[in-house]
Amino acid sequence: MSRRVRVDAPGGVHHVMNRGVDRGTVFFDDDARLEFGRQLGAAHERFGAAVLAYCLMGNHYHLLLRTEPGTISPVMQ
Repeated sequence: MSRRVRVDAPGGVHHVMNRGVDRGTVFFDDDARLEFGRQLGAAHERFGAAVLAYCLMGNHYHLLLRTEPGTISPVMQ
């Protein structure tokens, strides 16, 4: 099954979520959570993605991102 096409509206806000394989653990400890936060900061610096809100759970995460036009795909990679 193919994925749905991403809508990339100028100044749009995107709800991004991801979870571990078979709902397995993604963040094993606080160091992993801190590294994820550093990577979010790097995405902001590189692509101009503003992190409006986030929630890191043990086996998944949610993000609210505002991106520059044409950058949602590179941010997600």
